Amino acid sequence: MNFIIRLLITAATAYVLSMILSGVHIDSYITALIFAFVLALLNTFLKPLLILLTLPITIVTIGLFLFVINALIIIIADKFIDGIRVDGFLWALLFSLILSVFSSATDAAMKENK
Repeated sequence: MNFIIRLLITAATAYVLSMILSGVHIDSYITALIFAFVLALLNTFLKPLLILLTLPITIVTIGLFLFVINALIIIIADKFIDGIRVDGFLWALLFSLILSVFSSATDAAMKENK
């Protein structure tokens, strides 16, 4: 049940961010739901591999390279879904930062309510 709630919140956040950020375009809320699902899959399967492959640079940058990995995951999700367009790496980075902050805040709020 928590997965579905997180998916819905991520989709809503992504859709609202696409209205605010001029470099991120999502056609509809259904597309945002598909995006949230693809993002969850990529974060589950691809992100650990990318973290492992880039571990030396992540250590040298004191973990800041993880922001780059998050932006790359957003760009990869953009390539899989037709109704989403991210205009560049910096927009993907900003979008992923805001999405991560909001997701962390909602996760903390969900844990606090239990």
